[in-house]
Amino acid sequence: MDLLEYQAKELFREVGIPVLPSQRIDHPRDLKRLEIPYPVVLKSQVPTGGRGRAGGIRFVENTIDAIAAARAVFNLSILGQYPQVLLAESRYDAEQEFFLAVILDYALGRPVLLGSSQGGINVEAVIEKMQRVVVEQEFSPFYARRLALKMGLQGNLIEVVSGIIQKMYQLFVQKDLDLIEINPLAISSTGEAMALDGKISANDYAIGRHGELATLGTMTRNRKDQPQTKSQLTELNWTDTEGNIGILCNSTCLAATTLDLIYQAKGKPASCLIVDGYASWDVQTSASGVQQLQEALQQIASTEGIKVVLVNILSSTEASEEVAEAIATYLLARVGETAMLNGVEWVEKPTITSHLPQRLNRTGTLERSSASLTGFPQFVIRLVGEKLDFTKEGWAAIPVHWIEDLDEAVACAISLSKSQA
Repeated sequence: MDLLEYQAKELFREVGIPVLPSQRIDHPRDLKRLEIPYPVVLKSQVPTGGRGRAGGIRFVENTIDAIAAARAVFNLSILGQYPQVLLAESRYDAEQEFFLAVILDYALGRPVLLGSSQGGINVEAVIEKMQRVVVEQEFSPFYARRLALKMGLQGNLIEVVSGIIQKMYQLFVQKDLDLIEINPLAISSTGEAMALDGKISANDYAIGRHGELATLGTMTRNRKDQPQTKSQLTELNWTDTEGNIGILCNSTCLAATTLDLIYQAKGKPASCLIVDGYASWDVQTSASGVQQLQEALQQIASTEGIKVVLVNILSSTEASEEVAEAIATYLLARVGETAMLNGVEWVEKPTITSHLPQRLNRTGTLERSSASLTGFPQFVIRLVGEKLDFTKEGWAAIPVHWIEDLDEAVACAISLSKSQA
């Protein structure tokens, strides 16, 4: 469950992470009773990135301008989502900006600290300078200081930033989070630190232990006064404008981990979609999830420039089988369309980790196909489940690599993307 920025900052205050004076805005008329002095920043509260580029963040100097800007932002769709709430916040003059995050790395089974000496909306610069520290044993301030040093910080900044990292980790553990992110953490000319933006993703399976988080989620879902998007897709905007790998995951944490691994291996992701609410799939409630997943597959496969799609979904064994069926149904339809158009005869020849169809060449012998459907990307599917039978009829007939290990899946996707470049 992803919290909105204003909700994340409420939790930041609880553990002593510095945030600016702010006020929740439910309607433009609320700005007539604004309690913080101008100038202020108005921020659209939607669970997705790219607000600044889309026009969802406005700087205003007075009440008249603020009301006009609020009306515009309330009616502004960002990746298909309309804000139900705005956040009015004091302006802050930053001399430096950093990126900080704590994520649960499912592949490692450990928390990971992330930090970059470059923060803000320049995603390429943030990732280029990204540093990571794996929390391999019981957490101590040593891990926070180690990250600060790897980020190249010196002097008093080491103490300031490592202190905030420690508080982030405290909140991460207390609330059973998948992700806590501050971007940017701003540093003023006097050395004061301030979390200007924040993101929190709570683990869906732990919500029952945290009634306060469940209440926040209910507050967000129950408001009906603004138009809602039909799609449950969000996009993680940590991608490369010249990339050719599409990524589809079922949680922000998993998406961040997958992107991190791809960048480490010198791959170039072009798009990263997250199917919200998909992490807690079960067989009885999967009907809407199937539709969301197939919509996501269609969207990412039709994105210009994408040569390979890496699907990384982590759920129960039963849900993973439903996921595989949904993917197979979608891709079989595309394979069938292409085969009919091109007169290709597909012949099944499954293997353990990859199922690539073969086809008859002009001499009548079999040749290996790298899933080269004309104008359609190749797919690498990573699902985890001891009972999954990747050789079953239907799954093996589609041009897909089925791989259980995430590192292997990433390596396969990058290799395919380079071969298609």
